[in-house]
Formats: sequence, C-alpha cells, structure tokens
Amino acid sequence: MAARSSGNTAARPLPGDLAIWFFILAELLVFGVFFLAYAFARAGHVELFDHYQQTLDRTSGAVNTLVLITSSWFVVNAVSAIRANRADLCTRWLLAAMGGGAVFVAIKLHEFMAKAEAGITLSTNTFYMFYLSLTFFHFMHVLMGMVILGFVAAKAYRGDYDADHHTGVETGASYWHMVDLVWIVLFPLVYVMH
Repeated sequence: MAARSSGNTAARPLPGDLAIWFFILAELLVFGVFFLAYAFARAGHVELFDHYQQTLDRTSGAVNTLVLITSSWFVVNAVSAIRANRADLCTRWLLAAMGGGAVFVAIKLHEFMAKAEAGITLSTNTFYMFYLSLTFFHFMHVLMGMVILGFVAAKAYRGDYDADHHTGVETGASYWHMVDLVWIVLFPLVYVMH
C-alpha cells in the first residue's frame, strides 16, 4: 500500500509582516497587565468602582464597539479585495475603516470632554484613574491604527499592492484587528461588568 501524499504540509504563515506580530504581542501584554491591575484594584474597591462605573456613557461605549467591529469587517473586505487583485476596492474599504476610526475618535473625544468639564481627572479616584488611562491608551492606538491604514490605503491607491504582493495590507489589517480586540475586552470590563 502506497503512502498517502499530504500535499503541501507547510503551515500557513501569519498574515502580514512577522515584526507586526511581535509588536501586537507586546501591546497585548501591556493591555493585559493594565486589565489585571484594573481587576485587582476593582476587587479592593468594589463599591467605588460600581458607583462610578454608573457615570460612564454605556450607549457611547456600545456604539463605539459596533463602530470598531464594523471597521474590522471593512478591513477584512480590504484584504479580500487585494487578494482578488482589486487595489481600487481595497483602497475604498480601507478608507471606510478609517472613517469608522474617525467616528470612534469623535465619540471618545466627546466622552473625554464631558469628564473634563465635570472636573474629573486621573487623580479624582482609583476608578477614574483606570478609566481615563485605559481608554486614552486605547484611543492613542486607534489614532495610530488610522495612520497605518491611511499609509496602506495610499500605497494601495498608487498600485503598490496586488494579489501576489500585499503583505502591507495584511500587516495594517492585523494591527487594526488588535485594536478592535482590545476594545472588545475593555468595553465590558470597564463600562459594564459589576
């Protein structure tokens, strides 16, 4: 009996550049430490955290969750488009994802301004210190993601990517999905869970 050929047994590589995966893992580690610190602080001050959590705008947080999930879907479509050799369509999907990022930024800025107008700062209490630190740190990652997507969209528009050479698109997409994933954990942790 002849041995069955397994064909191509090589493992499928991670999408994008390997360097982005080291960066993503480092960023997830930092957020993970932040989340653990939040959980420990909350365990020691349950009533304080529960009380001030009620002052957050859950509707804005939920809308931002939908916005980021939708923008990640746009990025998935951008990757599919470039794999189909449609750089024009890839560019449009990336711009749509950036538009989602802009909506997220606008909503978060509104939330930050409302807290600032109420006199809330990092030193107000432990809950607000974590809320402001975590959400601002994530906010900065959204801005960085928008810059990355903008750079990738410009290259796609110029025709620098095609079906055979699109590592940059996958790299930008991987980073954007990380930003989305962190928010999917951050939103329920900080805004919802009691």
